[in-house]
Amino acid sequence: MDNEKIKQILLDIQDTKLDFTVIQTGKDSKRVNGLYKPDTHEILLHNKNFKTDNQLVYTAVHEYAHHLITEETLAVSGSSAPINAKVHNQAFWVKFNELIGIAEKKGYYVIGIENSPELEKLTEEIRTNYLEKNGRLMQEFGRLLAKAHELCEQANIRYEDYVDRVLCLPRTTARDVVKLGIVPVNPALGYDNMKLVAGIRKPEDRSAAEKQLMNGESPVTVREMMKRSSDASRSDDPKSKLEKEKSRLEKTITQLQQRLEYVEDALGNM
Repeated sequence: MDNEKIKQILLDIQDTKLDFTVIQTGKDSKRVNGLYKPDTHEILLHNKNFKTDNQLVYTAVHEYAHHLITEETLAVSGSSAPINAKVHNQAFWVKFNELIGIAEKKGYYVIGIENSPELEKLTEEIRTNYLEKNGRLMQEFGRLLAKAHELCEQANIRYEDYVDRVLCLPRTTARDVVKLGIVPVNPALGYDNMKLVAGIRKPEDRSAAEKQLMNGESPVTVREMMKRSSDASRSDDPKSKLEKEKSRLEKTITQLQQRLEYVEDALGNM
């Protein structure tokens, strides 16, 4: 596959107004499979790293995601330097997963698990015997922790101290696990995705997120979808806007009062 063909594939996945160049280096690299240069808008692909065009396309899409993020950054700030110094942030992975999904639908890329019966069998074992079983175990763990909380209260024992020094659990972990014992979530998602879904307030939104994960959407994509939905909901609600502004103003006033007290004390000691 030549450079122009790769470029046309990327443009067909998502168009861009910012021109770019695809260069196959003819080299291999133990460090990276590809590289994007935001200043010159060059996608470098170390094509000797790949055994198939499918692998090449995957990396090309990865680097193209950097290009599209750069285009967005230029539109906002006028600079090709990312606003967030971390280039592989959530915004990047959301964009990349969106692009690789389109590449799959258009037939440019396939993950290809069906080409390895052994991997297919192992995948099913991981899902059934580890992800789902661990999910069910964590649900039961959550119910037991909730019961322990009740017993602590009956015995006049501080539950926080019990979690900290008897179970030696981080409090955030205990909180997340208890939620899994209360909120109905499909254990087939696995523990981390169960935490993500259980943290969504509305049952209909939880159901939508669960369905997306079960259909193969990445956790970072689902998290971003839920964030956008939540932001859109708040932006449409005048009361929420005012409450948010009120909270921001109160925080600013508190900070200014604290600063004023500090300055007055400093002046009084001079």
